[in-house]
Amino acid sequence: MSSPFPKRGMARSRLIWRQPLTLTLMGIALCGCSFDLGSLMPEKEKPQEAPKAAAAVESAVSPGNVAEAHAHTAKGQTLAKTGETAGALDEFNQAVALDPYNAQALYGRALIYQGNNEHNYAIADFSAANGLNPQKVEPLLGRATSYLAIGKIKEAAADLDEASEVEPQNAQVWTARGQAYERLGDKAKAAASYNKAVSLRPRDDAARSGLARVGG
Repeated sequence: MSSPFPKRGMARSRLIWRQPLTLTLMGIALCGCSFDLGSLMPEKEKPQEAPKAAAAVESAVSPGNVAEAHAHTAKGQTLAKTGETAGALDEFNQAVALDPYNAQALYGRALIYQGNNEHNYAIADFSAANGLNPQKVEPLLGRATSYLAIGKIKEAAADLDEASEVEPQNAQVWTARGQAYERLGDKAKAAASYNKAVSLRPRDDAARSGLARVGG
């Protein structure tokens, strides 16, 4: 079974903007220090309005494929944590090919694409993971970070608005939200976001610097 996501032979987007947040997200997530990949498990019920083609793919995924995909995912996570991203990417690709609904593999692959500045590929995988787990903050934050990197600031802000509602105690979300609204020129929302981040994590240098810039 082939992966429903973009092939590597397709044209890649050029890096337009880079912030330390991108590398921070990649490092924290792959090291297992913040995000819980195990929490990104598909819900029992798939979206009711899913395309018929997707439903056909789902019905064709055998229990054996699911089990094998989980094994590849676990190996990919282990490789990613040790910095062997090429091997990890191969494992995640195999996992997604076997089970396109493996949210852990999609999210892990998205982080690697993001770390390689392949943000369009990352956005596609973050979006798929978010569709399978709409109440998880990690895919939203990941996608927002890639949107920021390619200059889609409004899309990033929308994701970060949602993420801040899903997990209001996540300082990283508020810092990223502050950066998005600062770039949109909305100093009031940027200041409010930075203030929230600092209240949750007083030593957040990015949030404190942002707050100084917008005069909050």
